[in-house]
Amino acid sequence: MRKVALLAAAAAVIMSCTEKQESLDALASRVFSTAVDQCKVLGAATPDDGIANSYDHLGKHKKSDITDWVSGFFPGTCWLVYEHTGNEEIKALAEKTTLKLASLPEPGMVTHHDIGFMVNCSYGNALRVTGDQSYRQTIIDAAGKLCERFSPTVGCIMSWNPNAKWQYPVIIDNMMNLEILCNATKLSGDKSFEEVALTHARTTIKNHFRPDFSTWHVVSYVPETGEIEAKNTAQGLNDDSAWARGQAWGLYGYTMMYRETGEADFLAQAENIARYLLGRLPEDGIPYWDFDCPLIPDTFRDSSAGAIMASAFVELSTFTKDVALADKCLKMAEKQIRTLASDEYLAAPGKNGGFLLRHGVGHLPANSQIDVPLSYGDYYFLEAISRYIAL
Repeated sequence: MRKVALLAAAAAVIMSCTEKQESLDALASRVFSTAVDQCKVLGAATPDDGIANSYDHLGKHKKSDITDWVSGFFPGTCWLVYEHTGNEEIKALAEKTTLKLASLPEPGMVTHHDIGFMVNCSYGNALRVTGDQSYRQTIIDAAGKLCERFSPTVGCIMSWNPNAKWQYPVIIDNMMNLEILCNATKLSGDKSFEEVALTHARTTIKNHFRPDFSTWHVVSYVPETGEIEAKNTAQGLNDDSAWARGQAWGLYGYTMMYRETGEADFLAQAENIARYLLGRLPEDGIPYWDFDCPLIPDTFRDSSAGAIMASAFVELSTFTKDVALADKCLKMAEKQIRTLASDEYLAAPGKNGGFLLRHGVGHLPANSQIDVPLSYGDYYFLEAISRYIAL
């Protein structure tokens, strides 16, 4: 009997080894099919005057108004789902949730540096997917509002407003908001938008990165002189640690800036950040919330950081002339996509409050949004898949 059992076990191993791995096209079809269902669920839970940006452990949606920095991600997700599936119900939802943000660039409207995220993910995708020029001016106006936060003396866009700790705080996340400036230059012909983006990106290379190409979260400046007053981390473990999502923003931001400007220094920065990350990511590709957390592996993963990295790795693989690096980036992106598309991370239709991904970490030091779905995780996950299958 023991021999029979051993033979059966061996046969099972052989069968499992020879099973054909799900193709990326099949994976994409499965994920986007789930995304259609999830968008409908989340759309029904979204208030007319605001957004649902997460879903807590008590089974309740976290809601906020349209000035929340994440307000553009659900509309953007809907546009990506419509683009892939052609589902008209999702298109209508994308239009509705995008137009909800129309007032963001208006004079007197209280906004912040993340107007780039908010408008480019919503209106930017709406224009790109549909070609409807009615979306164009809102993008340009939002870029103009973002430029109001730029200081030529500092050479950066101010992220958060001055407070008791920082006079002129700039966070690595702000690299992501530069895309709308480059977009606005293409739409308007006004090169001043892109010049602000270029200056911010160059200043950030000089001041935000450590010798190993990990990044601080916050660098604060003296506004009158442009001198650095502090280098800190707000959402990571400590000032010397590598907060995972911050590293993802850096990778994505410099890859994007190379795409938009062709500036060689930006590509080199993206490549160096990629090499750093490839050397530190866990086997399945999904980072722990901070690379330096002493509790690893007994601490939280951040699916949102994994999704952002995956999208950036795919794009960087198409730009770098380092063949070995390109191969490593693409393999890591595939690994991250497959892991996020597994049962461990991908929600079943109708579950997870309508969000796709589980296990995101928003702000662990503040005990905020820990091990929950995050709207930006979903957005960059779908973008990563879309980019990969388009190769």
